Amino acid sequence: MRRATQAIVIGAAIGMLFLVMPRHGQSLSQEDVKLPKSIFIQGEAMGQAQQLGQMFSVNLTINEFSNAEDQKILLDAFNTKQNEGLVNALSKMKSKGRIAITGTLGYDVNYIRKFDLPDGSTKIRLVTDRPIMFGEAWTDSRSSDYNLSGMEVIITSDNKKNTGTLAPACKFKIDKENQLQLELLQNEWKMVNLKRR
Repeated sequence: MRRATQAIVIGAAIGMLFLVMPRHGQSLSQEDVKLPKSIFIQGEAMGQAQQLGQMFSVNLTINEFSNAEDQKILLDAFNTKQNEGLVNALSKMKSKGRIAITGTLGYDVNYIRKFDLPDGSTKIRLVTDRPIMFGEAWTDSRSSDYNLSGMEVIITSDNKKNTGTLAPACKFKIDKENQLQLELLQNEWKMVNLKRR
């Protein structure tokens, strides 16, 4: 089966980049503060389209949230060297948490933002540089070009209607119309059975 790539135009791409300010009516945590107690989010990623029927567990640990200065660093890096600059800047940031997928030891997440929504729920967006496996680098496979991972989850106040999406391998690029696009190696995964612990 042919692997799908998906391009999303500027509005959605910037949102998925997790770098932008929230929409009107949303508040944003302003400071890069180590949390008094880590936040644990557990769930399952459910495949769609080519990945339909596939599932795996995802565990996210958040120790602190990124601040506006981190956001500026990433935006400046992308404006200077596009996806390569973004990946380099992310790799130099200190870890804000960790994500682990079934069958892996997991890896650090270097950029995490929190948005408080008007209905009392919380939106958490993260993006980080994805470790390239030895086999990918050795064979110089197409997947090694998709060196970012991103996730967005919405945690409701009752913890019962939580939702989210996961992009395990993606990259950002500028298209022929000079617009920012998010390109996925495969379709995004739908997050289900999400619980904040």
